[in-house]
Amino acid sequence: MSSILITGSEGLVGTALSRHLLALGHHVSRLDLRGDGPTHGDTRLPADVARALRGVDGVVHLAAVSRVVWGERDPVGCWQTNVDGTRNVIEACLDNGSSPWVLFASSREVYGQAAHLPVTEDAELIPVNIYGRSKVAGEELVMGARARGLRTAIVRLANVYGSPRDHADRVVPAFARAAASGSDLRVDGPDHTFDFTHIDDAVEGLARLAARLDSGVADLPTVHLLPGCPTTLGELAKLAIELAGTDAAICTAPPRPYDVSQFYGDPTLAETVLGGWRAEVTLRDGLGQLVRAFRTLEAVS
Repeated sequence: MSSILITGSEGLVGTALSRHLLALGHHVSRLDLRGDGPTHGDTRLPADVARALRGVDGVVHLAAVSRVVWGERDPVGCWQTNVDGTRNVIEACLDNGSSPWVLFASSREVYGQAAHLPVTEDAELIPVNIYGRSKVAGEELVMGARARGLRTAIVRLANVYGSPRDHADRVVPAFARAAASGSDLRVDGPDHTFDFTHIDDAVEGLARLAARLDSGVADLPTVHLLPGCPTTLGELAKLAIELAGTDAAICTAPPRPYDVSQFYGDPTLAETVLGGWRAEVTLRDGLGQLVRAFRTLEAVS
């Protein structure tokens, strides 16, 4: 089994992926601003990255300013973390004698307002916000490193959800928490339409990509991991209330100007490349699990 470094290891995807890789028998190293002791580090600091890379076979690079709204509030910080931090990871891997592979987590935000739905991976990249632009720049760095001989892969994630410990203002946990408690659900743009990917499905896809890199595959295409099931935010809010069985109300508000309004993708390429991978957790099941998890937390608090 391999030794794998996860940057951004304390986030939603990082914590779940760490558990999954450990269960598969891999050794997992972690690097995150929220880490403790040897797991604490900043990808913006080359020395932290070089230290974390010692003895690893590959890197799953998740560390990022991961919210569109955070990027809009601090565009310089977003670029430093998402682009300069990615550059540090790549250069450290290229300088490392064992040349660890790199799996880079990008985002559906790179597509911006796609002209055609469902979106395939070869669609034009036309991001509409600083977060999306930073992910495009990160992808360019990763592909440049591949041209220099590094084994790399890019995965584009789409609205991953599934933990009550996720950021409170992310739409799925925000709706699940409010519905569970009977509070109002604020919907910014009820007609906005997206894919929602359960964390279990995202982690399974990431693990399969890591395994392909670990086996020596050097020409993996970019894939997005998503169910290909469009759902409006208004439908998501109604489903959360239905599953919670409360009398929570829906309050609509205009969308933010820097948000993509419609995105759902075609999962065919991921299924082909990753040995039949497909999203298995339905939105109804995943959202129901999350509503119940918030109820449990509320009961013990």
